[in-house]
Amino acid sequence: MATLSVWRFETPEGAEQAEQALLELQKQELIQVQDAATVSWQPDKKKPRTRQAHNLAAVGALGGTFWGLLFGLLFFMPLIGVVVGAAAGAVGGALTDVGIDDDFIRSVREKVTPGTSALFLLATSTVPDRVVSALRERGIQGELLQTNLSHEDEARLREAFQENV
Repeated sequence: MATLSVWRFETPEGAEQAEQALLELQKQELIQVQDAATVSWQPDKKKPRTRQAHNLAAVGALGGTFWGLLFGLLFFMPLIGVVVGAAAGAVGGALTDVGIDDDFIRSVREKVTPGTSALFLLATSTVPDRVVSALRERGIQGELLQTNLSHEDEARLREAFQENV
């Protein structure tokens, strides 16, 4: 079963470094990255740069429309206008089915700020503890903002990242 997770990093480069590390771990069959997108916000910019991972051809990929809509709702909605806002609101309601609700949007908006980055990841892993330790070995530390994992799995993942931090 695939999970959608959002990880926040303290640097504008952190999300892309984590994405590259996960793609390497995929080659070791520790994780199956089905889709990913990053948000990178340089400290001197008014808005973040978003990028979808294009080198993934997995069946479970969400696609550019999903990421575009999500990032529009998260970071650019005030700039889009009322007419598009109403349409996005209707589509945004459909996002709730995959765990993307107003609380999710508010949380990401509050925490992904200038000077930080975020990795949005759709993946499956049979060995999440090994993935976390492999990322930590590479010096990649992130904060799990949101996931649709079970509460028990999410707690284990948060615990693993908080050890020795």
